[in-house]
Amino acid sequence: MLDDISLNILKILQEKARVPNIDVARQVAMAPSAVLERIRKMERQGIIDGYEVRLNPARFNRRQIAFIEIRSRSVGDRPETGEALAAIPEVQEVHYVAGDDCYLVKVRVADTTELAALIREKIAVIAEVASTRTTTVLHTYKETARIPIRA
Repeated sequence: MLDDISLNILKILQEKARVPNIDVARQVAMAPSAVLERIRKMERQGIIDGYEVRLNPARFNRRQIAFIEIRSRSVGDRPETGEALAAIPEVQEVHYVAGDDCYLVKVRVADTTELAALIREKIAVIAEVASTRTTTVLHTYKETARIPIRA
C-alpha cells in the first residue's frame, strides 16, 4: 500500500517526470536520498511503469487522430490480431472491447488521405479483420495518460 508521501511523489512525477529529485524532496519535505529510494522502489514494484517524452504531433505532421472500431472474423480475443494491430507504427492504442466490435484502435496520422491508406494497406490486410468503422477527431480538448491519484 502506498502512503501519502509516495502518492504525492507520484503526482509530482506525473506532472513533470523530469523534475529534479531535489525539487521533489522539497515538495514532500524529505531528504533527496529518501525520495530517490522511494522512486526506485516504486519502479521495482512496477508502480512506475516508465518515463515517456510527449512530442508535439503538429511538429511531426501527425495532427489527425482517428478511432477505428474493428470487427474480427472470429469470436473472442485473438492475441495475434491485437499484436498485429499494435505493431503498426501509426497505432497508439489497441483495446480489446466488449460489444459488436472486437478492437478499438487509436491512430495518429497526417491527414485523411494517410488514414485511408493506413486502413486499406495495413489494417484491412490483417487476416482476422472482417470490417472497420472509423471516427475522425475534429478537435481534442484533453489527451493524457495520467492516472488520477487521490491521497
